[in-house]
Amino acid sequence: MVAGVLAACGRSTVTANSTGVWDHYVVYNAAQFILWLAKFFGGNAGMGIIVFTLLVRIIIFPLSYVSLKSMGKQQELAPQIKVLQKKYQSKDAETQRKLQEETQKLYAEAGINPIMGCLPLVIQMPFLFALYQAIYRTDALKTGHFLWLNMAQPDPYWIMPILAAIFTLLTSLVSTMAQPQRNNMSWIMVAISPIMILVMAAQFPSALAIYWVVTNAFSLAQTFLIQNPFKMKREREAKQRAEKERQKAKRKAYKRALKK
Repeated sequence: MVAGVLAACGRSTVTANSTGVWDHYVVYNAAQFILWLAKFFGGNAGMGIIVFTLLVRIIIFPLSYVSLKSMGKQQELAPQIKVLQKKYQSKDAETQRKLQEETQKLYAEAGINPIMGCLPLVIQMPFLFALYQAIYRTDALKTGHFLWLNMAQPDPYWIMPILAAIFTLLTSLVSTMAQPQRNNMSWIMVAISPIMILVMAAQFPSALAIYWVVTNAFSLAQTFLIQNPFKMKREREAKQRAEKERQKAKRKAYKRALKK
């Protein structure tokens, strides 16, 4: 989705004569590698796109894992952060300083580095951006046919756009369900993301629709593996039960101490 927005930064066709570090060395070579992969499938660009997309997603998986895990831990602290924000809701400098100190202390106790939630995501974006632009800006990757698709034309049956939208919806849904607290904005994003990808995939060449289907399907599997909402719910409930038992045992010990 982000790659689709970023694609607006470069629209011209990339060839061997393209200049600039990004176009000539990154995007052009990525496209050539996809075409090389396609040779193993009879020159089918669709298969080249699928294999290359999977390779890129597998390579950057460790970064995605670190990012999702870190963001998951931060989400678990969201209720406690909300309590702190309510406690230090005054906007004066001293109160805000205390809020920052308490928040940092909370992160430190939980072993969380907030930067690690964003840094891996920032690092992996150039890979996804290069993949997207290699397909978007290379004519050779939008020629021929794949299954029922004319690679240069939108899917006439809307099958790929609908699949891309479904995988986007499920990925957003799984990620949102994994959060300990959800608000209206979270559900709005769950609804908007698949609509956006559906509209874009229905208008762009099928070569891009194939990419969206594969990368969004991979994202769904990856998100469910790392942020399984059912598993996380069981872990939260087990943690809450353990905390209740600890508090109960503490009260009993206190009462016994008073009797003595």
